[in-house]
Amino acid sequence: MRARVLQANALSKRYGATVALSDVSLTITQGEVHAILGENGAGKSTLVKILSGVVRANSGGMSLAGEPYNPHSISKARAQGVATAFQELSLIPNLTVGENLLLPNASARTFWPESKSSILRRAAEVLREWQITDIAPDAIVEDLSLAERQRIEITRALSHASRLLILDEPTAALPDPGWLFQQIRRLTARGVAVMYISHRLGEVREICERATVLRNGKTIDTVDLSGVDDDGIFAMMVGRSPESAFAEPVVARPDADIIVDVRNLNVGKVRSLDLSLKAGEIVGLAALEGQGQQDLFRALGGAVKPSDGKIMVGGQAAALGSPRRALRAGSGIAFVPEERKTEGIFVNLTAASNIALPKIGRASHAGIVYAGLEKKVSAEAASKVALSPRYLGFNVGSLSGGNQQKVLLARALITGAKCLVLFDPARGVDVGTKQSIYAMMRDYVAGGRTILFYSSELSELVHLSSRCLVMYGGRIVADVPRAELTEERLLAAAHGHSQEMKVAV
Repeated sequence: MRARVLQANALSKRYGATVALSDVSLTITQGEVHAILGENGAGKSTLVKILSGVVRANSGGMSLAGEPYNPHSISKARAQGVATAFQELSLIPNLTVGENLLLPNASARTFWPESKSSILRRAAEVLREWQITDIAPDAIVEDLSLAERQRIEITRALSHASRLLILDEPTAALPDPGWLFQQIRRLTARGVAVMYISHRLGEVREICERATVLRNGKTIDTVDLSGVDDDGIFAMMVGRSPESAFAEPVVARPDADIIVDVRNLNVGKVRSLDLSLKAGEIVGLAALEGQGQQDLFRALGGAVKPSDGKIMVGGQAAALGSPRRALRAGSGIAFVPEERKTEGIFVNLTAASNIALPKIGRASHAGIVYAGLEKKVSAEAASKVALSPRYLGFNVGSLSGGNQQKVLLARALITGAKCLVLFDPARGVDVGTKQSIYAMMRDYVAGGRTILFYSSELSELVHLSSRCLVMYGGRIVADVPRAELTEERLLAAAHGHSQEMKVAV
């Protein structure tokens, strides 16, 4: 029998009247990869924060390798061999990869600062140890792609975890989990335990042995994954039998109006790109990492200015140089970015304030913004994404990742835009929240509007899209109609192996 690494007994955490955790207990053993499953808001993030030293439990106790464990900070947790790769990346964007990897001990010397070359040399050793060969230690973090930043966040945790590694949605931004799984297996071979939090049950089954399911802040059960099917796990997570995540996809009429028309767009990695979006359709976009999809979406959303090309919105030429201009152009484009915490939400404002920002005039009187008016203005949009009214008065930074995403989507809806441009809108959220997002997308286009969305999950693209575009090398190389959509076909085109699929869009 393997030795216990972590033992948590009856952990509870309250934030005022809100109970985030209630009597949660679990055991993780040496060399085990143990999954934590549950919907957004089930208490997973609070559990991670307690184990990582970010917050302290109100009651309950923990032991680590048989000794009492109650860290007061992330540094204290690391000193005891517990390291976390957080879902909301904790890297400092204006520092180098090397400096981020070695923080808070970026200097190995006691009496004077360590030279930059020495820091980079030590960081290079860390990167080699964890098989990162394509990211330089002197690269500035803010210049990296989201997937690269995710790998650096994980690598930092790997390098500090001598007893327990905590991974919170680690593959949400990774195009391929293969590298991560290889490192996990290397770590567990040394006897280190891993807590793995993910909404992707396929990954969980591949890498984990047991799972503890949380619901409404409580432990439902700990199960051997070989003895329970996905329907059983879902029922434990949500308290009911599973429903189909995908309804019948919508298909635009052939004579539907074109809402957005893009010709010869050049921006970042995007080269001479053409596309059109019709009323009543959900247009998916598939692409491997770094093929220009970020540049395309940010240009359409007004976050970056194209160097060349023409964008028509509602039949009017649009000069998209800012998100405000994008919303005012023709029928309006609302953009939901990939990183909700750094590019989307205002963490110190309430959910209602975040949602009502585009309509702030309706929530104010004589220049004063009233919380009651904000809640009233934001309530309808919140209901369209199934965001509970009780969360409207909460600071959005205290909400789960799934509820934060609902806030962002509600804010996009409240603008009245005729086109939504969504970058991986269901990334890192639970099954129930995904269903709410999918339902919102279908209802939105049913009103004669249009959506362009990118997803890192091919199954979403196949089941949700009216048709699906594929990008490769900064260009649209395929426009696959609904009747011909398969994961295999999208994957082939995304690798540039199906040039015969190229059609005009």
